[in-house]
Amino acid sequence: MKLEEQLVQVRDLNLRAMEEARSRWNQIAKPLHSLGVLEDMVIKIAGITENSQIQIDKKALVILCADNGVVTEGVTQTGAEVTAVVTENFTKGDTCVCIMAERAGVDIFPVDIGVSRDLEHCGDRYPLQSYKIAYGTANMLREPAMTEREVREAIDVGIYLVEKLKKEGYQLIATGEMGIGNTTTSSAVASVLLGMEPERLTGRGAGLSAAGLAKKIRVIKEAILLHKPDWKDGLDVLAKVGGLDLAGLTGIYLGGAIYRVPIVIDGFISATAALLATTLCPEVTSYMLASHVSAEPAGQLILERLKQQAVVHANLCLGEGTGAMTMIPMLSMAVEIYHKMSTFQEITIDPYQPL
Repeated sequence: MKLEEQLVQVRDLNLRAMEEARSRWNQIAKPLHSLGVLEDMVIKIAGITENSQIQIDKKALVILCADNGVVTEGVTQTGAEVTAVVTENFTKGDTCVCIMAERAGVDIFPVDIGVSRDLEHCGDRYPLQSYKIAYGTANMLREPAMTEREVREAIDVGIYLVEKLKKEGYQLIATGEMGIGNTTTSSAVASVLLGMEPERLTGRGAGLSAAGLAKKIRVIKEAILLHKPDWKDGLDVLAKVGGLDLAGLTGIYLGGAIYRVPIVIDGFISATAALLATTLCPEVTSYMLASHVSAEPAGQLILERLKQQAVVHANLCLGEGTGAMTMIPMLSMAVEIYHKMSTFQEITIDPYQPL
């Protein structure tokens, strides 16, 4: 089915289920809205799933892994070979996010959507999902990063993964990524979509020097000037200055709206993909939950554009899904309270009234 035909399936949130969830919160014996954004997220999940009996027992983290040709311009602290090594480490459970996910009760699905070499040293802790579209993208400073066909195929992968995980019983999906150079592509995409200069949006990534940052900004500006991506067309922006990981993540957000599964935004790169998804289907914002505010300069700006309020403000900038793993235990605790805490009526106390 074509992407455009799939997006026709997207519907509004279920207001009845949301009102039931809001009423449940108001009956629980605690001050009104005292769990803040967490309460709002539970209500949103009710609207997404069309059921006020919220369940997020089975949770997944999908990590899209891909390389970026722009790395050859010297815009990163490390080489492209690191993408493959870290991707292989995901399968062995030997990364920060793997340790965090285990603690948070989240299953990890590392996905090779565009790593620049075949992966031969994988473990079996978290089996690799292979949906390789290409061996990395082209260098966006010299030519468009991808063809439109590659973009659409990568988006289809993301949508399919949501469909597959929902069939397997997963009730919440978090986004993650790995790809040396993807803060460069994400900054380029964010600059186009937000209509802001790269200087305002581009950070040091994994630790660039001042000179390295200046070079990164120059490369982004020149690539945008060369290709002139259309800010109204996410497919065009992805093809010209994006990445395979960003395209796959865009598909995950679209899949969340198509299949009515809540999707957790991780940090800057995941949020950039969320912004891309809105150019294709504005309604997808209703299906997103923002985990944290990235330390990257564009982090807060993108969440504001998406009208998303994050739970965690901890100056995180690791990526991989680590911000989402930080937030999910808090959300799980909120769901436990939602189901288990006594109501005012049950303990014979007069309920709080809004002033």
